[in-house]
Amino acid sequence: MILSENLQNSVPTGLEFLDWVVISSYMMFSMGIAFFVAKHKSKNINDFFVAGRNLPWWLLGTSIAATWFATDAPLAVTALVRSKGIYGNWLWWYLGTGILMMVFFYAKYWRRAEILTDAEMIELRYSGKSASVLRGFTAGFFGIFKNCISLGWVILAMLKFSNIMLGWSAELALGITLIFALVHTLTSGIKGVVILDMLHFSAGTISTVILAILVLVKVGGPTELATQIAARADAPAGVLDMFPDLSHIGITEMISFVCLIGVLWLGQAQGDGYIVQRLFSAKNEKHAIKASLWFAVAGVVILTWPWIVVGLGSIVILPISEASPALTTDPELIYPMMINAVLPEGLKGLLVAAFMAAFMSTVDTHLCWGGSYMVNDIYKRFINTKANDSHYLFVSRLSIVILMLLSAVAAWQMDSIAEAWIYIIEIVSGIAVILMLRWFWWRINAWSEITSMISALFLANGFLWIKWMHDFGLVNDTVLARVNGWYQDDVALIRATVILILCTIISLVVTFATKPVDNDKLLSFYKKVRPKGWWGPIAAQVPELVDTSSSRNSWLGFVFGIIFLNSLLFSVGHMVLGSYTIALILLVIGGISGWLTLKLVEVAKTQEYL
Repeated sequence: MILSENLQNSVPTGLEFLDWVVISSYMMFSMGIAFFVAKHKSKNINDFFVAGRNLPWWLLGTSIAATWFATDAPLAVTALVRSKGIYGNWLWWYLGTGILMMVFFYAKYWRRAEILTDAEMIELRYSGKSASVLRGFTAGFFGIFKNCISLGWVILAMLKFSNIMLGWSAELALGITLIFALVHTLTSGIKGVVILDMLHFSAGTISTVILAILVLVKVGGPTELATQIAARADAPAGVLDMFPDLSHIGITEMISFVCLIGVLWLGQAQGDGYIVQRLFSAKNEKHAIKASLWFAVAGVVILTWPWIVVGLGSIVILPISEASPALTTDPELIYPMMINAVLPEGLKGLLVAAFMAAFMSTVDTHLCWGGSYMVNDIYKRFINTKANDSHYLFVSRLSIVILMLLSAVAAWQMDSIAEAWIYIIEIVSGIAVILMLRWFWWRINAWSEITSMISALFLANGFLWIKWMHDFGLVNDTVLARVNGWYQDDVALIRATVILILCTIISLVVTFATKPVDNDKLLSFYKKVRPKGWWGPIAAQVPELVDTSSSRNSWLGFVFGIIFLNSLLFSVGHMVLGSYTIALILLVIGGISGWLTLKLVEVAKTQEYL
């Protein structure tokens, strides 16, 4: 059982009649939009999963950010702030660097490929039976395994939130919220999802900002917040540090931080999953690039700081030394407890409604993403290749139902959202470099990817293999203890970096030991995507298609984008802590670098200019 008895009886619901009116009205309005969109029926799976490739950048970027704003993110953010401090948020801030590389190096290629899923890219790029096997395995791994883990932690967070705010049991919360989300997804498809994402993002952002402002008011303002936290003996050492400080943390944690910002961001660099599914839906390549950039700002900066403020305020309003047994056991409960403690009647209902809507939005996204894999890359590719559009639409909806059930099972087995995040980071890191290289180097083949995936899965689950070997008497207790020490949580990010390096080396050895992809397949891919990089033997066959433009602007855009994003991020941070001079300086730096970034986005070479 994922919710303990202490949790189920920890805090009674603080909602009043007006709150329930707001919640009911918001949910009915959301469902009304879903049914309105459903009137414009999808004709085929292209319409259902990528909306006819005709959506604008601002809608797509907001939709991706809205998927980040699920019930899991605020709970995990506030818990990390309360237990580690502000710097704990580098667990997702680090993704900003990878997203910006996607903006300037990958977004246009994803849109140019005109595919339905990133798994379909495999048979666009590789040839032979190995490519077919890889496509099926990738669809199963990402569409079912990784997707169900991701949805599982989102559902887990919603159960915790529902218990605190609504007083519902885990079983009731699971049934009601999943039925709402399922109906919403089945009726509207991706177009309805992204339209509702705009509503949910707006309502969610406004309500979380209001909560953060009221927290600041309650403690006496930004400066007073920092002062009171610094004076509390029960606050974590260095709780206000935005970067880890060796005087407050150990050397292992500092090395983990360096691994995270120095290496592991590569896992997000080419984009994947629901993010690139949105890029497939863009009007053109320029819209895909702008959508990625807006997502970086909205997801990394706009969303996270209101949650962080609530986490900091909780140290003053609900002190750690006075925490209830349930909160001490599970610090991820602090966000809904702060809603109960701070928000007045009506606003409390709005935030609860926004959280429920954000939950539905995230579930919708993951179900559409996973369903597209199951239909396009498994069923249509390997099982039934000649059915009509209505049949594939039916299978799409059936796949969504199956994914929902599997995700509910995954949630039932989870205890911690943050631990599930870290496990995904480990697995994804192992395949990161090979997935990046396949766009820019002709020599990468299907066996390169297969090797990186198998190696990543093997190394990430090494504790299981050694346990089984120990059970069969193949290794002694000393070896078991040493290996288990390497798989402890405190070295997870260091382990993920080692996995990335080892998987990359092993995959490159396999690349050179196996045959290249067939020339015709490489030529076909090159003609369609026209990538830059090391394509010499292929590019020489079609010299008229070679992109001779310089990569200088892309690298400048990437660098200025990093400066822009981080200046803006820490400007807001210093502002909420009362350091207004530093905040202003960073804002000016961010404004200048942001202007340069946008200029470089505008001049980015896309298909229509080649």
